[in-house]
Formats: sequence, structure tokens, C-alpha cells
Amino acid sequence: MPRYTAALLTLLLFLVPTPAPAQAGGIDNLRATGKAFASVARAVSPSVVYIQVESRAPAPGARKSPAPFGERWPFDDDFFRRYFGEDFPGLPRPEAPQDERPALGQGSGFIYATDDADSGNSYILTNNHVVANAREIRVTLQDGRNFVATVKGRDPKSDVAVIAIAASGLPALPLGDSAKLEVGEWVIAIGNPFGLSHTLTVGVVSAKGRTSLGISDYEDFIQTDAAINPGNSGGPLVNLDGEVVGINTAIFSGSGGYMGVGFAIPINLAKQIAGQLLEEGEVTRGYLGIVIQQLTPELAESFDIGPAGGILIAQVSADSPAAKAGLRQGDVIVAYRGEPVDDVGNFRNRVSLTPPGSREELTIIRNGERRTVGVTIGRLSEDESVAGGPAATTEELGLSVQTLSKELAEQFGVEPGEGVVVTAVVPGSAAARAGIEQGVIIVQVNRKPVNTAAEFKRAVTASRDERSILLLVRKGDMQHYLVLRW
Repeated sequence: MPRYTAALLTLLLFLVPTPAPAQAGGIDNLRATGKAFASVARAVSPSVVYIQVESRAPAPGARKSPAPFGERWPFDDDFFRRYFGEDFPGLPRPEAPQDERPALGQGSGFIYATDDADSGNSYILTNNHVVANAREIRVTLQDGRNFVATVKGRDPKSDVAVIAIAASGLPALPLGDSAKLEVGEWVIAIGNPFGLSHTLTVGVVSAKGRTSLGISDYEDFIQTDAAINPGNSGGPLVNLDGEVVGINTAIFSGSGGYMGVGFAIPINLAKQIAGQLLEEGEVTRGYLGIVIQQLTPELAESFDIGPAGGILIAQVSADSPAAKAGLRQGDVIVAYRGEPVDDVGNFRNRVSLTPPGSREELTIIRNGERRTVGVTIGRLSEDESVAGGPAATTEELGLSVQTLSKELAEQFGVEPGEGVVVTAVVPGSAAARAGIEQGVIIVQVNRKPVNTAAEFKRAVTASRDERSILLLVRKGDMQHYLVLRW
């Protein structure tokens, strides 16, 4: 056979149309996928509830504090406030008590437990910001039944809340294991976006372990591209087995609507918080008493740390569990309870969920030497909550800051809530070139007060396009302005 004839036959083989059975097989696969989504919707929807809240809100014209993200903060608009209420983390707050007027908000939730007795309750998981400051909460089921709900417990730090309705025998959703969730896995969000009851959207898990977003104090978010919109907040994120793997909480958006980035609280975290809220009425958290920051490549080189990762201790509070265990400023934590540590937010969550009084092991690197340190976990109090939290790190500026706790405020001679303290400065960074040193107090960013590490980080984020910020800083008894450019 001539060579060109063989080549022509080979080309014709590639041009042969796909057999009809193969096309039909592809359509059958798509049809099966659609049926799977429909099956999950039928199983899950009866347990998803529509929540309407009458809450307290400032009267029109009341003065508000500046938005932490400036005008570009995606949650700061009347449209978002209408659906999520005034208490969503990040929205501006009144500067002083004002006359109040009723405000209506709405969100979602899902039944996750129910009493056996005929006269018992059904318990609903939702977000704290959905029901915070509520005067009355009404819950509507898929079949149209309405109930007045009571708050059993709220945890603003994790944005988890449990409410109850006087009805037993209602279908409760099974709770899955969010630790087994994988990036790329199908997930389904069900809720009431824009008041459209029991709306289903489908997507995948885009990322896991999202922290330092400034949405809540304790963050470990699942990121998904399943459409989440105002009103979805508090609703379930479920897998293809119909198990809840997360509580839909927030969106990142420039318009207030869906732009492909949504966040959900992992159900493993929410489950532990909910259990404490029902049993104790509050959440008890573990406490170490250290200020921690992410170990950047520059810091790792400065501390002679290899590629093993870890997080850096920027400060140790006096008489804290960490101090009693012998931990020091400059130690690098590489493992906690035998598991690797490489993220500030994740480490903070793990410590907070450790029962106070338990004896745990930390693996650290000090002066290039790896060692194990035993520490007895303390109990977090309101005064200690800041000292035990992470520093907010801004890579653009090359510095880390920490909210002023009562202890830190006394140390620096200021009042708690009056600025943030610089806990670390990267050599050669924009902050270092401007003369900022460890211990400097940052009072304002762009002429607006910053009173927490999260507020500072949001203010810096809002200025990323300008690549310049105006700071009012204090050192000793002197204050002065300076401009940082990067």
C-alpha cells in the first residue's frame, strides 16, 4: 500500500463520526448527575427553614462608624443590610446609642436535631449574624408551617447560633465530616436567597481552610462556587449523600450578589460550638497566651528555619500557660498534638477547641534546635481573648499588628481599644523603611480609627489599589503621621 494511502486511511479513521451509542452514553451520564442533584434536593429541602427576624436597628440619620473596607467593602450597602441585618461582621456600627426602630431581616437555617417527646423541640443551626439582637424570630418550613423560635445560644466569635422551635418529629439533616471534604467535590447550597424559598444551587469545593478573611474571629472556611446570595446565610452546604458539610455564611462581592466566591463554616467546627451552646449556654475555649503570626519566607530565613513551615511566636503574655511552659518570643511552632502547624487561623481554632486543663504537646524550633514542650491549656476569658489571638499580618507593608488587650494597653500606657500595636516588622519592608518599629501603636489608617487587628487589615486591603496609606502612629507620648507606599 502506498505511503500516502495509509496516511489517508489513518486520517479518515479520526474523522469518523462518534457512534450514536457513545453520544447517548454521555447524555445518560448527565441525566444521572441531574437525577442525583434532584434526589438530594428532595431529601434535604424539608429540613431547610426560612428565617425572618425583627431586630433593633438605629433610626434613620443615626451616625455610623466608618466602613472598615471603605466604600468598596462588599457588604456595606443597604441591599445587603436588608437581607442580613445590621449585625453581620464588618458592617458599620453606630458610634453612640441612638433611637431605634424595628428592622426586618431574613436568612436560612436547617434542622439538625429534634427531641423524641411529642412536646419536645426541634433545633436549628444558623448564623449568629442572622439572629443577633432579634426581638422576634419566625421560622417557616417548606410545607408552609410557621413557628416562633427562641435563641438557645449564640457565638459571635464563630458566627454560629442555635435556635429552637416547639415542634418534635421534624426531619433532621445528618451531619457529615467536613474534614473528609476534598477540593473539587460537588456540593449543594440550599436556602432562601432574596426571600426565594428553598432555592438550590450547585458547585464544587473551591478551597478549604480559608482564614484571615476578617469575617469572624475564628475562621476555617470552606470556599465554594455554588451560588450563595443574600438570604442564603445560615443555610446548609451538603454533599451528594445529603449530609451537611458546612453552614453558608458569606460572599465576597463588589455588587452584593453572587460572583463565584462564597464561604461556609465547616460543620465539624459548627457541631462542636452548637454542642457547647446547648449544654452550657456558652462556648469555652482553650487559651495559650501568645501572639502568633504567619511565618513568611523572609521571616523563615531570618530565623534560620527550613522548608518545614510553622508559625512564629511574636509575643508571650506574662503568667500565661505559654509562659509557664517556657515558650519564648521567637519560637517557631511546627506541630501541635503531633499534627503539623502551618497556618495561624487553623492553629488558633485547634487551640480554642482544646478543653481547658488538658495537657498537650507543642513541637517548636528554637535557635535551630527542634524540641517538644508540654503545656497545660488555660481557659480563655474576655480579657485574655486578644492576647491569645493571632497577629494580623499584611504582606504589602511587611508588619504584623495585634489588638490591644487590657494587659498590652497597660504595658504601653494606653486605653484598650485605642489603636493596634505593631508586634513584628520584616527587615527591608515598606514598614521598616518608614521607620516603624515593634511596639509602635497605630491609631488611625487614612484618618479613621482602627481598634482591632481585623479592622487594620481591612483598612489596608481597601487601599490596595492606591498602594499607599496614611498612618497616625504613637510612640511613647508622641504621635505623628507618616505615609506608607508599597
